[in-house]
Amino acid sequence: MAPAGKISAFYREGNDCFCNSNLPSDISVVVDGINFHLHKFPLISKCGKIAQIIEESQSTIHKTFTTVLEEFPGGADAFLMIVNFCYGVRVELTPRNVVMLYCAADYLDMTDKYGDENLLSKSETFFHKHIIRNWKNCIVALQSCEPFITRADKLRITSRCINDLSVMVCTDPSLFGWPMKMYGSLQSPGGSILWNGISTGAKIHGTESDWWFEDISYLCVEFFERLIREMEVKGIQPENLASAIMYYCKKYIPGLGRWPGGQTGTGRTVASFSMTPAAVDQRVLLQSVVKLLPDKKGKSYCRFLLGLLRVALILGVNHTCQSSLEWRIGTQLELATLDSLLIPSYSDSDILYNNECVERLIQHFVSSDPSVTTRSPSSLVLEASPSSGRWKRVAKLVDSYIQEVASDVNLKPRNLRSLAETLPESSRSLHDGLYRALDIFFKAHHWLSDNEREQLCSIIDFQKLSIDACAHASQNERLPLRVILQILFFEQMQLRTALAGYLHVLDAESGPAISNESAQQVVQRDGWVNVVRENRVLKVDLERMRSRVGELEQEFGKIKEEMKKVSKSYVPLISPHKITTDSRADIPQASAEQARPSTRLSQHRKSLSSTVYHDEKSSSLCQYNTLKLDLVKFDFPKNPC
Repeated sequence: MAPAGKISAFYREGNDCFCNSNLPSDISVVVDGINFHLHKFPLISKCGKIAQIIEESQSTIHKTFTTVLEEFPGGADAFLMIVNFCYGVRVELTPRNVVMLYCAADYLDMTDKYGDENLLSKSETFFHKHIIRNWKNCIVALQSCEPFITRADKLRITSRCINDLSVMVCTDPSLFGWPMKMYGSLQSPGGSILWNGISTGAKIHGTESDWWFEDISYLCVEFFERLIREMEVKGIQPENLASAIMYYCKKYIPGLGRWPGGQTGTGRTVASFSMTPAAVDQRVLLQSVVKLLPDKKGKSYCRFLLGLLRVALILGVNHTCQSSLEWRIGTQLELATLDSLLIPSYSDSDILYNNECVERLIQHFVSSDPSVTTRSPSSLVLEASPSSGRWKRVAKLVDSYIQEVASDVNLKPRNLRSLAETLPESSRSLHDGLYRALDIFFKAHHWLSDNEREQLCSIIDFQKLSIDACAHASQNERLPLRVILQILFFEQMQLRTALAGYLHVLDAESGPAISNESAQQVVQRDGWVNVVRENRVLKVDLERMRSRVGELEQEFGKIKEEMKKVSKSYVPLISPHKITTDSRADIPQASAEQARPSTRLSQHRKSLSSTVYHDEKSSSLCQYNTLKLDLVKFDFPKNPC
């Protein structure tokens, strides 16, 4: 057998690999279909497994022995490096190959029992010296564990890497004497940057909490999950944990970037090395990530969860994953936005949006409030509860969602009614949003019968409509006639109640003082505050009208007195006594003809004067009566029943 130091290299011909030795091969080792034609002595002097196989075999030394190594860590490439080591060829250990050689050496039982400074001990030493407590090398080594994760777990390679990474993430970087950022060994323990071993005096800026997001995003799903759990055990802040999960998901689920809350900005990497992104199954990623999500609330986080739910519906994840996402979103539904809530329907149905999913989100929100014990809690309970603001925001969001989906011609009336009734009635202070949704629905579904329209209108409390909504509804031809009459009735009732409440407050200001809280409840009842404000202007106009009526009454009295005086002092131009025939005969014909026009002129003056007085009287009376009627309309009693 030639000395191992003379063997310089191996060469390959097809599926056969030979060494550059003139000695014939006496052992053939098959790894992943590649036949390695080798010699027994270099192998058994380093590899305990091969020595045991040869010892247990019945073959003689005169025949070539063949063995197959199944599931060899690293495959044929790793075995070729092992063979080089056995033949005395120098093998360089790096962070990229140390785990592979570590596992291969363990597979072949290359301990110090079969030679000093064997490959297993060399790999262990290199791992402790150059991998542990080094962020860059630890990331690379952990990523290289993926192909042979079982043996790496057995050797505790993955657990040590994950533990070390989690310690460096959860600990303040300023507490470390050596840097964790991109300057590597070019930083002194004092924090200044070194150049050729000389301190430049330049200080490195403080690290941010997301400096590690990009680096760990190169890990596979299993390693990422285990690393996140280890960080959680070590007490990492939930905000950083959630941000890291969001960063990882947005990197491997490109669809999240197209929706609200998508990835913005560029990731920063600490380790100055190039790594290949992990091959990630999106469905496996979603099902694993949902288990890692912390109990956090926020607008961006809620938007991210809705994006995950959208992808989950596309990929068809299991029911547990989907239900968990829906529950997390439902508990913070008040932070959602309308555009992120519009989830398209990916089923075979004809509707545009997944209304059933949104309905489940609303149900989770209702059940998450501990103050709600029934499906329809009273308004007093909600108003007294500190979460009443959440209910109002969700009610507004749901009404906006119903308005968006109402234009879908394939949406059934029962689906719209179910969406509207998912929230308790007391959660809505005004029903204007529901009215707009119904108006849009009736416009898109013009073929509905009056009976169906009336049934849908029953979800609206017409006493909770604002003045503008009542005015629009009373002239809406798409509403049934019975509903319009009901709206007009409630409009009059609300107007009367609001005016009566305002007058009651005015009386209370001049009389015994009442509490501000009770007065505010009277004025703000049922959303009619605008009417009360307008009545202040109406009161001023009412006082002006009353003073004007008084002036007209005085003017009318003067006119009546003048008319009486004129009627008493009136003397006719033509005598009323009878003119005899004799005297008439003595009057010349010309004089008689001249008297006729004078008589007619006097009569005309009389009628004209009378007409002028009568017209002034009629005008004054008419103006007086008009103002009197207006005054009667607005003259409400001060203490209405």
